[in-house]
Amino acid sequence: MVDLNLDESLEGDLQSVADEVASEYRTQMVPELDLLDLPQPTPDPEARVDLESALTEAEHQMEDMLRREAELMDQQRRLAADFNNFRNRAQRDIALAVEQAERKILLEMLPLLDNFERGLGATYQDVESFRAGVELIRKQFLESLRRLNVEQLPLQVGEPFDALTSEALTTFSDPNLPDGAVAAIYEQGFNLKGQLLRAARVVVNRLQEPGKS
Repeated sequence: MVDLNLDESLEGDLQSVADEVASEYRTQMVPELDLLDLPQPTPDPEARVDLESALTEAEHQMEDMLRREAELMDQQRRLAADFNNFRNRAQRDIALAVEQAERKILLEMLPLLDNFERGLGATYQDVESFRAGVELIRKQFLESLRRLNVEQLPLQVGEPFDALTSEALTTFSDPNLPDGAVAAIYEQGFNLKGQLLRAARVVVNRLQEPGKS
């Protein structure tokens, strides 16, 4: 440490004294550091092993994902082929069912044609005999419809008009029938398996109010 005593005479100039004080101060307060003495980073073998393990695991996961993707693609192709085969079988089954239904209907109708031809070739003593033969064919036709699950609606003249099962063609005024009743049946209605197949076409009775022409 430099002793600055004002009572003593200074030797040399003031600049040299200041330089000496500054040099001593730096030596005491901030010692010079040798960069070669600082600790240098050294490679960690365990960190290298961990990185290689993570990379290997990632490669294994990628291989598993690619294998799974290939399996899913193969499964998708198999499902598409199965669906296409099912669709083709369904179309064939539907076509076969329609063909069998048509065949069943035709087999029910052909005997009616046979009876019509027999009736045309027969001789009748009078109109009533001819009418009786036609009535037999009619009953046979209704029986064939019944076997096909088709039944005639139980509609009679004089019954109330029902818009759910009948279609009104026109109106007619008959004082012997109630207002709104069926006055005449133009075409009979039919049900197929309990559901309306064809609505009956009828004439509805409408009574005129008194005082109106």
